[in-house]
Amino acid sequence: MAYTFYKALGYEIGTSILDEKSVELAGDLLKKAEKAGVRMLIPVDVVCGKEFKNDTDTAVFKSSEMPQDMMGLDIGPATVELYKKEIFSAKTVVWNGPMGCFEMPNFAKGTIAVAQAMADLEGATTIIGGGDSAAACNQLGFGDKMTHISTGGGASLEFLEGKDLPGVVAADDK
Repeated sequence: MAYTFYKALGYEIGTSILDEKSVELAGDLLKKAEKAGVRMLIPVDVVCGKEFKNDTDTAVFKSSEMPQDMMGLDIGPATVELYKKEIFSAKTVVWNGPMGCFEMPNFAKGTIAVAQAMADLEGATTIIGGGDSAAACNQLGFGDKMTHISTGGGASLEFLEGKDLPGVVAADDK
């Protein structure tokens, strides 16, 4: 998702995955957030690789300086620290989507750091939404430390948005 926002900001994203249809929406969201005085946290640095494989050559770049011949595969160390700081100051954290390609050990550091920070957060509500995030939390051994985990990422976000979900509506009718 970050690369769609980067593209909206005019950044080079190299060979990273992009949701081309959502670039305009990402730009609109950035403008709305700025106008409303809301900070949107997008990664400030990225771990990039030449290929989509665990043992590819890697380097860390500022988000605005990604090379054309590499792809973003994880958040960088400065982003990890930024996100941890925000998590530790929160009373509620909703997490939907891993930080990188956590299935490959060399690109799991961001996901591990965010999951660990959430697991260490005391007295807060921690909500994980989405199959990949749920799998990451459980595989890393943090699942029992979270308040709630749902494999329905899109449905979780829609529920938080206040939309009626067919399964919830049907259960409420009984």
